[in-house]
Amino acid sequence: MKKVILSLVLAVTSLSAFAQKPSPELLNPTNHALVLIDHEGQMAFATKSIDAINLKNNVGLVAGASKIFNVPTVVTTVAEHSFSGPVFTEILEAYPDRTKYIDRTTMNTWEDVNAHKAITEKGKKKLVFAGLWTSVCIVGPTLSAINEGYEVYVITDASGDISTEAHEQSIARMVQVGAKPITSLQYLLELQRDWSRKETYKAVNDLAVKYGGGYGIGIQYAREMLKH
Repeated sequence: MKKVILSLVLAVTSLSAFAQKPSPELLNPTNHALVLIDHEGQMAFATKSIDAINLKNNVGLVAGASKIFNVPTVVTTVAEHSFSGPVFTEILEAYPDRTKYIDRTTMNTWEDVNAHKAITEKGKKKLVFAGLWTSVCIVGPTLSAINEGYEVYVITDASGDISTEAHEQSIARMVQVGAKPITSLQYLLELQRDWSRKETYKAVNDLAVKYGGGYGIGIQYAREMLKH
């Protein structure tokens, strides 16, 4: 009888330990690199698949999250000074040193020598992409990176295109070859993962209040009215 009880205890303990192990599919601050591609004025003017304010807020969540959690991040632009213009202020807020941005002429970031080097030198097999437009600036590097053996996540609501159809078909095309779609708030909360992580708790909630829409309003309300 004692042996049976001991076996049951060991089985429950094993199951509990297993249940606490997170999936390797989940992103954490150290297992990936983030690439923000061409969030520039000229590219945003024609983006119709998402409202410009929502797009900017979502980019703010992503850029801010990567800064809070020290995620290796690459910011790329295309023809910044001759055509496309500066990146969104939400990116500049998190990464103000524009000399570290990689400007290119190629539509596919992966085909630019400097960009490819900057991304691959981060040494991460998981890559997270977001940018404008989905059908060009995101499809190109996503398909190329997957072809080279990388695991790619695409932040769909921090990306956009000239029409809803163009955006959705691009996401479908990438998913068909193994890309994993996620959203901006999901990215932030997946990095936090546990509210007992006090070192980032306040910064994450402050970021959500600033850029998190209705979720942020709820946090602001709870802080003021519930003293939470």
